[in-house]
Amino acid sequence: MFESRPNRSHEVVLAGRSNVGKSTLMREITGHDVTTGRRPGVTQSPSHYDWAGDDFMITDLPGFGFMEGVPEERQEKIKTNIVQYIEEYADQILVGVIVLDGNSAVEIIDRHTERGDIPHDVELFGFFRDVGVPTVVAVNKMDKVDDKDAELNAIAERLGLHPPWKQWQDVIAPITAKRGSIEPLNEAIRQHLKQQKRDDLLKHF
Repeated sequence: MFESRPNRSHEVVLAGRSNVGKSTLMREITGHDVTTGRRPGVTQSPSHYDWAGDDFMITDLPGFGFMEGVPEERQEKIKTNIVQYIEEYADQILVGVIVLDGNSAVEIIDRHTERGDIPHDVELFGFFRDVGVPTVVAVNKMDKVDDKDAELNAIAERLGLHPPWKQWQDVIAPITAKRGSIEPLNEAIRQHLKQQKRDDLLKHF
């Protein structure tokens, strides 16, 4: 399932729960149509987009967490595959983007925490950082959030980043992918690419 990775030296990866809008975001970044579904779990293997002439691609990893109609064993397998992919290609991943649904992220994180589980999103954020991948959290669907600053501060806090969120603009990027409003994410990615002396890739963001 994860064996079809194109032969590209570097990539930016998108990761996150099912149904947070990763595929829509991928379409906004690349300008290519990708399969999006109203049901969680439509994407079960990575989608890769590369450009002729550039040794670079963007990868949309499958969503994890609840997937309607997908057996739990399969869901766990997908999560394991995602972790293995990130681990295997950590040196080639220039930026890891975790996509959250701004409307429900805090509630989901708190629900898992109360059950004594480490929330997947928080775990993934720590994991990207543990393997040395610069990480940006794209907080999507911000058009549906009433008190934006309060919500973003709460997300920052749960990720272990001291609020206010505005001091973490290279890490937290509020976006609305469906409306094409993704500039904060592009700017954060550009910052990380510049730090890695990859100005040649800025044109894609």
